[in-house]
Amino acid sequence: MKKRFLIAAAALSLAAAAVLGGCGKTASSSGNSSSVTEGNTEAATQTPNDETTAAETPSNKAAAALTDYVSDEEMALADQWPSCDDRALAAVMRKAAKGEKVTIACIGGSITQGTISNGKKDSEVGFKKCYADIFFEWWKTTFPDGDFEFINAGIGGTDSYLGVHRVEADVLEHKPDLVLVEYSVNDADSVFYKRSYDNLVRKILFSESKPAVMLLYMAQTNGSTAQGSHVFVGFNYKLPMVSYSNVISDMMSNSIFTAEELSGDTVHPSTLGHAITGEIIWKYLNGVYEVCDSFEEPEEFSESPVTKDVYLDATILDSTNITPDSLGSFKEQKVCDWFPNGWVCSEGDGEITFTAEFRNLGILYYDTVDGKSGQFEIYVDGESVRTINADFPGGWGNAITADEVYTSDEKAEHTVVIKKAPDSTGDVFDLLGLLAS
Repeated sequence: MKKRFLIAAAALSLAAAAVLGGCGKTASSSGNSSSVTEGNTEAATQTPNDETTAAETPSNKAAAALTDYVSDEEMALADQWPSCDDRALAAVMRKAAKGEKVTIACIGGSITQGTISNGKKDSEVGFKKCYADIFFEWWKTTFPDGDFEFINAGIGGTDSYLGVHRVEADVLEHKPDLVLVEYSVNDADSVFYKRSYDNLVRKILFSESKPAVMLLYMAQTNGSTAQGSHVFVGFNYKLPMVSYSNVISDMMSNSIFTAEELSGDTVHPSTLGHAITGEIIWKYLNGVYEVCDSFEEPEEFSESPVTKDVYLDATILDSTNITPDSLGSFKEQKVCDWFPNGWVCSEGDGEITFTAEFRNLGILYYDTVDGKSGQFEIYVDGESVRTINADFPGGWGNAITADEVYTSDEKAEHTVVIKKAPDSTGDVFDLLGLLAS
């Protein structure tokens, strides 16, 4: 069965630590306080850079969040990992306060892109904004004279596997100071996605501009989320993390809001759901900002991988950077705005051929609901490695899809052939690119 938006239900995992409180933040508009689990002293990395006590540290004035749906207790569930290190985030705030150019990006799926479903209490919110816009608004409100570039790199229906291949072109080329990552609804709670998410986060942290990274854990109202595997990445790297998943689970359990109020389709937050997400982020940022001058400068990231570094050099090969050895019955053609430089087979056997160097290979293609797309076989060095079904009957819409088809331990030059399967039910295949690493 195809995995699109509706991933298998995953248990909500608090993992790492079950501590209520902020991540070493000595003050917070949400009422959080610094807290350390027994035997865990990692929060010491958050102490001020001199011997000034928290009570003596001057606070910056933080603007109140746009809404007030999240109680102190719920905020403690959203922000419950005491070992995360806010030094890099605080450094971005200090840079913004100086009036220097600050570039802030979000990368994720349709929730980040701005899809808002219809909820039963949306009319009570007072505005209709996706969480990314509320996140950006915090920076504009807190630093009204700041010089900002905001990048929303959300693409609906995509996961962290595609994210790690496109993050260089869509985000890192802009030299960001801060990147917020959101993929916990589109990823499954699996080893594969734990690895791709890990590599995505590491690729951002190792990039030229050395940006701060913040992780957002979303969830469907049915409980499905990849937070269980994603949290291990954030916890091990001590990154700022907030969980919408934890908050709405508590809200629904305590009959504060219903699933139908938080989402009109179980997958995408409603206006209310986005407002709650934005409020969680806003309050977290306030907690750091109020004492941001007390943080030391961040250290350069050098942590060992949680999984294995396999996609750090991941890229997308399309008609701008690779020429097929043979087009067969494919033609160079634009299919979608996000990935416009691909090839389309609409008749014949296909048989487009490439020569490329890689360890791992994925196929980026377009699923369609019109019944015209078919099943195409992928060959690497003459061996069939996967049959891809681009027919998506009854689906929610045409979908950008990325499937890994080949893995190895050594980088080598390979021949790749894509051709129609003998029993294909359709003639069309929209090839958006090769995912090489």
